[in-house]
Amino acid sequence: MRNYPFLPAACFAFAAALTPPVEAFRLWGSKDDFRIRGVAEFGALAVLSHQIQFGRQGTEFDYVEQGGQDLLFPVSRFSLEMDAGKRNTFILLYQPLRLDSRVDLEEDAVFNDITFPASSSLETVYGFPFYRFSYLREITPDGGQKFALGLTLQIRNALITFASSDGTTFTRNADVGLVPALKLRWNIPMGKRFYTEAEADGIYAPVSYLNGSDNEVEGAILDASLRFGALVRKPMALFLNFRYLGGGATGASEDDSEPGDGYVDNWLHFFIASAGLVYDF
Repeated sequence: MRNYPFLPAACFAFAAALTPPVEAFRLWGSKDDFRIRGVAEFGALAVLSHQIQFGRQGTEFDYVEQGGQDLLFPVSRFSLEMDAGKRNTFILLYQPLRLDSRVDLEEDAVFNDITFPASSSLETVYGFPFYRFSYLREITPDGGQKFALGLTLQIRNALITFASSDGTTFTRNADVGLVPALKLRWNIPMGKRFYTEAEADGIYAPVSYLNGSDNEVEGAILDASLRFGALVRKPMALFLNFRYLGGGATGASEDDSEPGDGYVDNWLHFFIASAGLVYDF
């Protein structure tokens, strides 16, 4: 996807970052000035729905029905978290995300005014890895359940390509952009060893309304998860995580260097099941 004339356009999320119970790691209320945790998770991604269109006259392409995204894809996520005092948490996260597929087209497909004919073999790459820096402020520091609110700044690093297998036809859309979002986290200890946690990063942005632009663009993202974890042995905990990752954007770029007429309509809905660990340094 591309840099639209709105950097703060797309992002609403309900994500997950592991948080052991208060008794286990003293998270959310550490007596130390700083505490650092590393979190890693690995799992499988299922595409619930994914449609894309490049160019106003382009094909409304269904990645699941037409583009080979009807399989499970491996996925991973890594983050570092630092508690500063009793109420502040800073998070640096990296999410690799790349879906490759190859299909035989049953009918013509048009992307950026380029036609890929029916019966030809089409290779697709949908790469949307992102980096995310977040800040959370604990608003219930003395209770058993912990609730925090904050902000996120996400860097998207998108690469979307369509190529014929014989190498004769190719089109590429790429974009590096900034996306601000809201963030929340809710941690519920369940005894001294177990916990449940939900977390969210995201926003919805009707850009023309926000910045007064004549360019009708809207974007959103939702990264939502529910996590169940247990302290196995200090300083390590294990967890199971269930995540919804969705969103997209609709609108036209005003950058003349973009392929085709600059119009993109791209919306996706992913479900991710994963397992992982947290290590408290």
